Amino acid sequence: MTATLRVVLDQLAAPTDSNLATATRELTRALIRAAPRGCEVAGIIPAIPQDGRDAVAQALPGLADLHSMALARRELAGTWQLGVAPGVGGGMIHSPSLFAPLVRHDRVHDNDQTVVTVWDLRPWEAPEELPRTTVSWHRAMLKRAAKHADAVVVPTHAMAERLAGLGRLGDRIRVISGAAPADFAVPRDEIGRRRELGLPEGFVLLSGGAAVSDALADGFAAVAAAGLDMPVVVVDAPEGEEPAITEIASAAGIPERLVHVRGALSATDRAAVLGSAVALVASSRRTAFPWRIVEALALGVPVIASDSPVHTDVVLDGGVLAADVTALGEGLARALGSAAEVERMSVLAADRGRAFSWRDAADRVWQLHADL
Repeated sequence: MTATLRVVLDQLAAPTDSNLATATRELTRALIRAAPRGCEVAGIIPAIPQDGRDAVAQALPGLADLHSMALARRELAGTWQLGVAPGVGGGMIHSPSLFAPLVRHDRVHDNDQTVVTVWDLRPWEAPEELPRTTVSWHRAMLKRAAKHADAVVVPTHAMAERLAGLGRLGDRIRVISGAAPADFAVPRDEIGRRRELGLPEGFVLLSGGAAVSDALADGFAAVAAAGLDMPVVVVDAPEGEEPAITEIASAAGIPERLVHVRGALSATDRAAVLGSAVALVASSRRTAFPWRIVEALALGVPVIASDSPVHTDVVLDGGVLAADVTALGEGLARALGSAAEVERMSVLAADRGRAFSWRDAADRVWQLHADL
């Protein structure tokens, strides 16, 4: 008898977050490759046109089946928030997010189980930065998870500790980290890609938007304190926030001519950008998985990060952890102070980067469902 693990693939069918879409694709591909003997992986998607279904199936070679719900993503999110989930069926369900049919089920007698994932606690830590509907949906789904999820996966131990205080999850929290996209590497046409993006060569890299919890002000202040007369590139900026980010940089003492703001980039473009970054400064202290740090580590880019619980878990000894803005600037100045130090930091980053793997994550997901 074949055991089927069904993965919720809403972010591939109707993406709302590029990081979640990447995590969904990479984890599902790894689950397919890591499937134990007698096991297979299928998908659950909201209602989308046939060409969209075909695209999802083509992105996941080896997927055993693709079950389409009757409702589109927005409507499905609303019904699942209310605890209404007709037509889903039972069995093993794994969601790379909180988007899941969290309803009453019988794991003991029917072998039904539902596992969800939380990557970012912004709806709880900085709700004023998000639309009210987004905040209410996430909070409602975590409450449903507390009632009906058999396990809740988080990517770091720091997040597990923080999440434990937000919901009655007991011993159901599991730590399974994310990773950089499979085969993430600086592309051969990196120079051409950076030219197309209008970016210079050799810069300090930041990530985020104008929201306070993204802490770009601290990142820019650290660059200014380090006394570096070089460009600063910001990626992952929400559309329309470019002027506000430039103002934040100017207030920190970074001339507008040195600031280059870009939005969400493809994995290949991000790798090309990292290929010319002299360092990544990660200043946010929010309880969220630091995707760009993990990608920088994978490529051996020196990382200077605020000393937060999440960064301690992820960076460990692979970069510099700074207690405040002054230390962040000092760490950046030291990291770039000599060619020997740059090389040392690069080696440390690359060594730490090898600790993150989607195949390892998939093996642990399979083991989690087996244990349940």
